[in-house]
Amino acid sequence: MLSSIAKPFAALALAAALISIVLAALGASPVGVFAALGEGAFGNWYACVDTIVKSTPLVFTGLAVSLAFSGALWNIGADGQLTIGAIAAGAIGPHLGNLPHAIAIAIILAAGSLGGAVWGGVAGWLRARRDVNEVISTIMLNFVAVQALSWVVHGPLMEPSRAYPTSSPIARAAQLEFYFAPSRINLGMILAVVLAAACYLLLFHTGAGFELRAMGRNRRAATFFGIRIPALTFRVMALSGAMAGLGGAVQVSAISHRLYEKLSPGWGFEAIAVALVARLNPLGIIPAALLFGALDNGSQAMQRTQGISPELVQVIQGLVILIILAFDTPAWSGLREQIFGAPHDAPAVPPVAEMPDA
Repeated sequence: MLSSIAKPFAALALAAALISIVLAALGASPVGVFAALGEGAFGNWYACVDTIVKSTPLVFTGLAVSLAFSGALWNIGADGQLTIGAIAAGAIGPHLGNLPHAIAIAIILAAGSLGGAVWGGVAGWLRARRDVNEVISTIMLNFVAVQALSWVVHGPLMEPSRAYPTSSPIARAAQLEFYFAPSRINLGMILAVVLAAACYLLLFHTGAGFELRAMGRNRRAATFFGIRIPALTFRVMALSGAMAGLGGAVQVSAISHRLYEKLSPGWGFEAIAVALVARLNPLGIIPAALLFGALDNGSQAMQRTQGISPELVQVIQGLVILIILAFDTPAWSGLREQIFGAPHDAPAVPPVAEMPDA
């Protein structure tokens, strides 16, 4: 029987098999293509580090999405929340030069978290007080965040020479240091792992986590048992935004050291796929993010050595998600029971029919 842990691996294997058939039909070598993909992602020390670098923002945004989805709050705005967190960090970062390193780091990360929390909290407040569908509000807030970033790098935060649409670099004291230089391993990666463990404990070992999951399973039943749905909705969306905003602050503090347009290549949207592959389990977010980071990092090597478009990686990602969703359909469940017997574990994501009304 496919367990919730085995499903992502089975989906990845099936997606690879389907892509191999297509590649073979086009005259390409599936073995060569996947070997180039693996070489680009893990072929040497620097490739491994770059994969981890690309995976780190996916951990933060994946946790943000996972937490909200666990409460049946469809936060599609992690990208905007990450962007606002980055703006907050980039705005305060240049002014922290006279502070001790530890304090400067704490302030810039706190600023990013607060920025994301505000952005997520807006959508949570609209849902709790005005019953505005959070899918619509978070998508709209993504566009506002992108335009806000464009405005600040062309306006109030533009670097002093006014020659380039970037912000001034953050102070050296506010930069997360690299370890094993010249690699880009930094404290932000460890922070992502710690945050994943904390989210797991919150969801599965605290009363607040139980209330959140109860709201996700059945909102009416949760209300009957005294859970204050509006207040919990606002808190969850704010906390979700804070995690994504923290990811933006880490990116500015550790990697970019300044703001520029299109800072995020779409991490918040890719995080939805990461959360689904992880089955909304915070600990599963880490390997899922590494998988997607490896695919992103290896795609360039695949293009260079095999002449295959890196867009193939997006096809693989899409197939993995579709296959995982197919595994949760009633048709698959019936076939699985016929072949393997009755299941002994409930699915990590409730079936659509059990979800509360939007």
